[in-house]
Amino acid sequence: MDALSGAGPRRARCSLGAASPGARAAAAPWARFSAWLECVCVVTFDLELGQALELVYPSDFRLTDKEKSSICYLSFPDSHSGCLGDTQFSFRIRQCSGQRSPWHAEDRHYNSGAPMSLQREPAHYFGYVYFRQVKDSSVKRGYFQKSLVLVSRLPFVRLFQALLSLIAPEYFSKPAPCLEAVCSEIDEWPAPVPGQTLNLPVMGVVLQVHIPSRVDKPEYSPPKPCSHENLLPAPVILSSVHELDLFRCFQPVLTHVQTLWELMLLGEPLVVLAPSPAVSSELVLALISCLQPLKFCCDYRPYFTIHDSEFKEFTTRTQAPPNVVLGVTNPFFIKTLQHWPHILRVGEPKMAGDLPKQVKLKKPSRLKTLDTKPGLYTAYSAHLHRDKALLKRLLKGLQKKKPWDTQTALLRRHLLELTQSFIIPLEHYMASLMPLQKNITAWKTPPQIRPFRQDDFLRSLEHAGPQLTCILKGDWLGLYRRFFKSPHFDGWYRQRHKEMAQKLEALHLEAICEANIETWMKDKSEVEVVDLVLKLREKLVQAQGHQLPVKEATLQRAQLYIETVIGSLPKDLQAVLCPP
Repeated sequence: MDALSGAGPRRARCSLGAASPGARAAAAPWARFSAWLECVCVVTFDLELGQALELVYPSDFRLTDKEKSSICYLSFPDSHSGCLGDTQFSFRIRQCSGQRSPWHAEDRHYNSGAPMSLQREPAHYFGYVYFRQVKDSSVKRGYFQKSLVLVSRLPFVRLFQALLSLIAPEYFSKPAPCLEAVCSEIDEWPAPVPGQTLNLPVMGVVLQVHIPSRVDKPEYSPPKPCSHENLLPAPVILSSVHELDLFRCFQPVLTHVQTLWELMLLGEPLVVLAPSPAVSSELVLALISCLQPLKFCCDYRPYFTIHDSEFKEFTTRTQAPPNVVLGVTNPFFIKTLQHWPHILRVGEPKMAGDLPKQVKLKKPSRLKTLDTKPGLYTAYSAHLHRDKALLKRLLKGLQKKKPWDTQTALLRRHLLELTQSFIIPLEHYMASLMPLQKNITAWKTPPQIRPFRQDDFLRSLEHAGPQLTCILKGDWLGLYRRFFKSPHFDGWYRQRHKEMAQKLEALHLEAICEANIETWMKDKSEVEVVDLVLKLREKLVQAQGHQLPVKEATLQRAQLYIETVIGSLPKDLQAVLCPP
């Protein structure tokens, strides 16, 4: 793959120790661009080399050979898809070890305000693809085949698809100047700030987007056009930067949505075999979005091929299948992944008329190589009873020709309420493990968060379980027991425990700041006083880095305390603690 050597060194964004001042200066113009995208790639088909990386922009962004190879193979539909014309899809790849982008304050600031499911990926890249395949007699092979790929660490699939719809058709007609101009325009965009509505100009169009915040209500509706009412041209308002049309994505599997929700909740390995990368990637992204606002803690690949560097890792039979949701289009995977516990095969999407034919629940033993019919092949039995009323409402909506976004809103609300009903008892129990505020005193180490005892939690469900907010009957206890063994419980618990520990630290800092420090210092040795200064400084650094939820007034008071305490010490110690 010699043609893959087009990219130069990975950009030195902000200060990397080894980067020269010249390199840092060169990186500065792309600082705003990199808040949204890592790079833009162009992948073409070379008769001798196959898929080849024709261009990376900005040219000084470094991709490893493995990353380049993955991008090349995943930017083209495989030969089984037969995609003619224009098609859009997405993929997700691992960043290679030791090559991760530096973790900046800007990332921390964005992630601290963004919902868990929309935070920047620290170890993966998303690839958003616009692929064109059309007949062209001037090309040896008879077809023009090229992909324009946006590489980002943000899961903003709707925004980047809209952006590609504007850029790609223009780029395919006049390549170089168009791409350079677009990247320069993106470099002028404001950074994504959770909670803000932004106007993003590109190619004579203004895209208006709301960046979701973790304080948004779950069923947040996009704001009315913001302040720039006199914008010309009038902005194109995107209702969401990330949400897909769930009803369209789930059309063939609506009767099994709850079973699929349970499989996602439990982090079960699942293969989605679809007729094209577009169907595969949208269905995988729709599946992992089922758990919002819970963060999806397992791996997922919206589109995956036999050329992927992790192919052997995912297909080995020497160990249990990994907790991954794989989107594939090559029927070869039916044979290769026959040992996986859950395989969902869907056919071509049908948009018109009544509800498309629903895939049937089938036993894994019914799997046949290559000619396998659509179906959900699994031995899993759902813990919860199916919500027949939901299916009736969706069918009625189809008969009355209700707008698709109304149907999607109904389905999204159902899944959100299901997830919330499941999570709320866990949240309530977790909150009960927090020490009482009256037990947090200034001059003692804060008490510990009590351990999570699964049996105690399960007993609490009798009077504070999901039945309070959800009408669905079934084996909720069994579902919780399996959930405790899943990566999602581990991810949820670690995050909540971290937040509670930070809250405990913040309450302790507030208790210190409300105490009379001069009275405390009267009978204390110099060692104890210096120890207090160091501990207060450590808490202050944490708080200023947004890692502790404290008010600005508390920070100012803590700084004043530090100055007061240092001022009480001998001059030689003051010099050590406050060097000139």
